[in-house]
This record gives sequence, structure tokens and C-alpha cells, in this order.
Amino acid sequence: MQIPIFTVDAFTNRPFSGNPAAVCLLENDLDEDLHQKIATEMNLSETAFIRKLKPGDDFTKSSCFGLRWFTPANEVPLCGHATLASAAVLFHVQKNTNSVLTFVTLSGELKARQVKDHIVLDLPLYTAYPQELKEVEELIKAAVGDMIVQDLRYSPDTKKLLVRLSDTYQRSVLEELKVGAQRFLSAEKTGKVKGLILTVKGNSSGKGHDFYSRYFAPWYGVLEDPVTGSAHAVLSSYWSEQLGKKEMLAFQCSRRGGELKISVRDDGRVDIAGQTAVVLKGNLTF
Repeated sequence: MQIPIFTVDAFTNRPFSGNPAAVCLLENDLDEDLHQKIATEMNLSETAFIRKLKPGDDFTKSSCFGLRWFTPANEVPLCGHATLASAAVLFHVQKNTNSVLTFVTLSGELKARQVKDHIVLDLPLYTAYPQELKEVEELIKAAVGDMIVQDLRYSPDTKKLLVRLSDTYQRSVLEELKVGAQRFLSAEKTGKVKGLILTVKGNSSGKGHDFYSRYFAPWYGVLEDPVTGSAHAVLSSYWSEQLGKKEMLAFQCSRRGGELKISVRDDGRVDIAGQTAVVLKGNLTF
């Protein structure tokens, strides 16, 4: 069997930065266990599988496809950067003729459209609620040691814990922070956290970034994810409320780094836009 496969760096316009995702185009149904085997083989934070929904569908002409995402360890309900990568393969490699693509996923229908040199994802917006420190104190200590935490929120929909560091900290402090995410697994005692977001306020006066973040998900086999669309579905809601802004520019300051343009909508959704670079085209053969 041969399956076309691509590696796409998402939320960047430069190869070898942003967040890499593998994207597989499935002409036919794939045995269920092969999804995970391929994702484990690719060993990227996510491998996306685009599938045709009915006979006669065409990657160049059809506008609606099924989409699933797998980490090296398991399937996940939402992945922004691999959705961006999937749209890039259809728009830029397959030359799909539609202005809007719809993906049927575990998180409902997600739409992607081209706007100039960006692809805009229409994602759910998730609220994060105040979280008591004592419940997650050991996890926070494992993540940031004795740094000052200004706010703590939890998103039950995504199982993500949002940790806002003090506004006295600059972007460089977040970038230079040494985080041993493997320790989170034993430090997290509640059983409810599956992702940890560290965030600081940016310099939103002028043209700087409104906020910065890093994201860790060792529970899914991803120690640090370079640029995370799903985390920004939580961050967008939080920072929009904190800053009183609907339009924001965000930067996830992992080692690879990536930029996200955010537009919080009035219908409980968020548009997250990014650029992409296709760095590999080939075939899986087995």
C-alpha cells in the first residue's frame, strides 16, 4: 500500500520553524490500528489523516473531508496546527479549488479558508475558569518553581490548565525557563489536567504581541509542543477578556516559535490564522 504523506511546518512562513505536522491523504479506509502506528512512526506532535467522506470525492474538487489527529501515543480531539497543515496540503499541493474547506472531526465541523498568504481556521472558543492553587500546587511547582503566578485557570472542555505568570516577567523569562515536563506526570494528582499552558502578557501598545505562551502535554506523549492551535482556543478567550480586545497577535515562544493572528468572534468561536511551509512530500509504503 502507498499513502501520500507530507510534512508541513505550521504557524510560520519559514521551513524548520513553527510546528511540524505530518499529513496523510487517504484514498481508501485505513485499518484502525494503522493510524496510530503511522503517527508513532512519524514521531511528530501530530499526524493528521484526511479522508474522503463518500465515493467520488476528490482532493482537488471536494470541499468537505473527514479529519483525525494522532500524537505518537494516542488520538486527540482537537489539533489546530495539524488542521492548518491539512488545509495547506489541500490548498497549496492539491490545488483544491474551493474557497472554504470543511473538516468533520471529533470537535465538530472545522472550517479553513485562505486569506491572502494566511490560512484562517474557524475553531471553538473555550472558557477557562478560576482554579484553586492548592489542588494543583505540586504541578505548578514542577513547572515554574518559585516564580510568581498571577492567575490560574482551568478549561474543563479541553482539560488544559492555564498558568499566567506575573506581568513583571518579560517574554525572555518565559523563553529561558527550563521546564522538565516529564515530572508533570507524577506531580499532577487531580487526574483532570492533560495540558499545561504557561502565558505572560505581551507588549500590546503598538505592534508587538499581545501575549506569549508555551505549552506542555506529556500526558499525550508531547513534552513541549512548538505552536499549539488548540491551546490558543483557550488563550484567546482568556486574553480577550483580560485585555478587552477581539483582535490579537500571539507568539508561542518555544525553541522553534510561531505566530498566530487571533480574531474572537461574537458567536462563541475564534478565527486563528497562520502561515505554512511544506517541507516534505513523499509516500508511505507498507
